[in-house]
This record gives sequence, structure tokens and C-alpha cells, in this order.
Amino acid sequence: MSQGTYAPHSNDEIAQMLDYIGVGSIEDLFESIPDSVMVKDGLNFARGISETDVYEFMSQLSKQNGSTDNLICFAGGGAYDHDIPFATRSLASRSEFVTAYTPYQPEVSQGVLQAIFEFQTLISRLVELPITNASLYDGASALVEAVNLSVAQTGKQNVLISKGVNPYWRQVVKTFSKGTGHNIVEADLIRGTTNWSQFTGEGAESFVQKDNEDIPGTVVVSYPNYFGVLEDIDEVRRWSKDIGALLVVVYDPVAMGLLRSPGSFGADLAVAEGQVFGTALSYGGPYLGLFSCRQELVRRLPGRLVGRTVDSAGKTAYVTTLRAREQDIRREKASSNVCTNQTLMAVACCIQMSWLGKSGLIELARRCAIATDYLRQKVLSLSGVNGSSDLDHFREFVIELPIDAEAVVERMACEGFLAGIPLGVTLQDESYSRSLLVSLTEKRTRSELDRYVETLEKVIS
Repeated sequence: MSQGTYAPHSNDEIAQMLDYIGVGSIEDLFESIPDSVMVKDGLNFARGISETDVYEFMSQLSKQNGSTDNLICFAGGGAYDHDIPFATRSLASRSEFVTAYTPYQPEVSQGVLQAIFEFQTLISRLVELPITNASLYDGASALVEAVNLSVAQTGKQNVLISKGVNPYWRQVVKTFSKGTGHNIVEADLIRGTTNWSQFTGEGAESFVQKDNEDIPGTVVVSYPNYFGVLEDIDEVRRWSKDIGALLVVVYDPVAMGLLRSPGSFGADLAVAEGQVFGTALSYGGPYLGLFSCRQELVRRLPGRLVGRTVDSAGKTAYVTTLRAREQDIRREKASSNVCTNQTLMAVACCIQMSWLGKSGLIELARRCAIATDYLRQKVLSLSGVNGSSDLDHFREFVIELPIDAEAVVERMACEGFLAGIPLGVTLQDESYSRSLLVSLTEKRTRSELDRYVETLEKVIS
């Protein structure tokens, strides 16, 4: 909890504001909040208490919440407890970046424009696709924009998405598709990986046959998938190319330190959550959507794109480019209405990637992979715990517990661990009630891993 600035309002100012919005009192502003969650008796402050004492009281109150400050985190599922070096924090919090706004006037925004350009360059090199935009709101919205772009490019409304894609991201895509008219079809999993054979083999559903106008124009796969398993991207690339669909790969940026890039597989678009580079968990946001694509798709790119050129004096200059397109001026033909980006998070991502460098990213990914393999073997050796030991994983894995996973999470929290994600809740499926998604980052020490195993053995026995 950090102290900030506070500008109090006088009673007259408060009355003017309430009158302007047509509300009789401050209490009326909160009438939509249920009584069951309202604090009715105040916070038991002593009369005349000083500002310092109020701050201390609130600090102690906030410590009653569980967080990664007092729980050792083994939860992930799209948001991860990575280390953020002081160098990244210090540089990203400089006032030049914190106060930067939309660079409408490039002549006075060269610094932030260059920072965004460098960010775009780093992400393009990471995924091996030539075009990366200036970022989007988060990974889920980046996937929505990738689907919108693909549908606009192919003219085909059917979108095939693997159930290995983050379930919350799939829900966001479905929500947006109600307005766009996209037909979302989900591919089931078999033993942790996508069962593409239900669409590619004999007896495959008719909508993927070449002579059918309902053939999907977009195929979405996650690498690694939500359960940490590595999908066969070569297989889905060959099939999607055969039916003329664009391939969207949802990737883990950290995994790119060890795994092949989406671009090397022939992906048409690649999207990701960039929180892993320089952004804290922060109770779920704000985060950072990464979006890359092939050169041929640049005219449909959502959001903004920063380019490098020269000014009238022949000096290097940076500008937003390709802005006069349907997204801005011919709305009825637009495939996106995004006109902004997450500049501060993109700058932090750029700083963090620059700090790591190629060797640092490889070491970061290796540490995650080694920790995952070590913990998975240890956990699967416990009596009553099951899971797939023959699948390739990165960072995450699923275990089947002898008791309810939610109960295990609660008990582990009492022991100082954020044990993982109970999949029965996330997937809204009772058949997963004993399934726990466990995640690893480079922050987890050997001692913490051993203590996790010992504690898990105790709470499930």
C-alpha cells in the first residue's frame, strides 16, 4: 500500500457535483451495492486520529488479504508471478513514460514513439513475424482482434478454436462474436491436446469439407495450451493451410526462450499476454496484449502502428503510420474499433526484454521448465495424486487429487501457499472438481518446491 496525493473537496464543491449529476447525496451513489457487503458501523477509528495512524491502520487491514506478498504463488493460467528487476521498475516508472499520452503530435512525442517502435521490433523478433502493433489491452482482447482480422480477410464467419485456449479468453471471443456474427466452434481435447482428427479424418464434420461454403476461415490453437501441454503446431498448420484458413497461435512469450516461434511454424497471426515481461500481477490488470501478423495483413492491423522514417532535415524520426484506413474513416467496413494501446505496459515490456537479452530469456525459460519438471515428478509420486507423465509440458501441469481441488487450495493457503487453480471452477465443469492447474516461474526456489510437496501431502491425507 503506497501513499499518494489527495485533494479534498469542500462541502459546496460536493453539493455542486451531486447536483450536476442529479443525485441527492453521496449515499445515493452507492445504492446499487448490496447491503450484505456494505460496512455499516464504520472502521472503528478513534476520534481525532492522525493521518499517519489512519494509514497504519489501513495497512494492517490490507494485510489480511492473501496475496503474493504473503503466499508462495503456484497459480498461473495466464497471469504469472515473475520477478521484476529494480532496473525495470525504476525506468518504467519515470515521469516521461508514466505521463505519456497518445502521441498525436510526433514532433513532441519522439521519446515515447521510439520506445513503442523498439517494443514492436522486439516482439516481432520474438515471434518471427514481421508486423507487431503498439499493443492492445490484454491477451484476451488481442485474440478477439485476431479473430476479427482473420474473418475480415477470409470472408468466412466460421472460427474453429481449440479448447486448449484459455477458457476466459474463449468466453471473451464468444461475447464479442454475438455482435459480429462469428460462428465459434470449439475443438475438444484428448489427454491434454487438441483432437483435430474430428475435423480432419474420415467422417469429419461437414463444415470443414472443401466443397462446403461453411469451411472455417480461422483456426486458433494455443502453444503451450492452457494446461501447459505442447500442441503439435505443424499438424494444425498443414491442415489449416490445406483448407485455406488463417492460423492464429496463442503463445507464451517466456516459452519462446526455448520453443519454436509461431512464425517459424507458419502462423498467420500470433497473440499473447505480455504481463510476463515487467508487469506485476496487480489483482488482474492493467495488462498488455501482444499482436503480430504477416506483412500481407498489415492493412487490417488493429490499434496503432509506429514506424521509423526521416524528417525534413534527414534525421531519424518516429510516427504513427497507416492510420487513414477503415478503422478510422470508413466505420462500416472496419474490422476493429481499437484506436489506442497500453503504452506504459508496452514500455515496461520493452525494458524488461532489453534487460534480459537473448541469453537472459533462454535462462528464464529454462528455469521455468526445470522447476516444472522437478515439481511434477515430485507431486506425481505422492499417494493418490495422478496426472500425465508422458506429455511435454512448459511452466504448467494438471494434477488429479484424491479430494476436491477447491478444498486443497483453501487448506494450502492456510499453510502459506497459493496452490494453483481449481479447474472445476475455471472450466465450470464438475468432472474437473479434483483437477488442479499448477504453475511455475523462475521465482520459485528448490526449497519452496520441496515445501509445497510436503504441504500438499499433508493436506490431502
